[in-house]
Amino acid sequence: MASEKVLVFGDTNFEAEVLKSNVPVLVDFWASWCAPCKAVSPLLDAIAEEYDGKIRVGKVNVDDNPATPSKYGVRGIPTIILFKDGKEMDRVVGAVPKAQLEDLIKKAL
Repeated sequence: MASEKVLVFGDTNFEAEVLKSNVPVLVDFWASWCAPCKAVSPLLDAIAEEYDGKIRVGKVNVDDNPATPSKYGVRGIPTIILFKDGKEMDRVVGAVPKAQLEDLIKKAL
C-alpha cells in the first residue's frame, strides 16, 4: 500500500512543491509500466515515513508529465533526484537499495 506521505508532483506543481520547498525533496521519476519503478516504490514509502518532517518524497509520472523529466534530462526510469534549495543535489538511476537512497538523503540533511 502506498504511503500517504509520498506526494504527487507534475509539470504544473513541480516548481512550487519541489523547487520552492524549504526542506530537501526526493523525487522519483517513474511510469506505471516500469517494473523496476514498482520495486523501488515500497522503499520510497518507507523513506517518506521515516524522514517525515525532514524531507519530502514525491513522484512524477513521466508519461503524464513529459516537460519536467525532459527539463532534468531523465533518460531512464526510475530516476530518483534529490533537490535542495531549488537545485539538483544528486541522482540515482535504476532500482537501488534503500541504503543508497538514505546515503543521498544524509548528504542533504
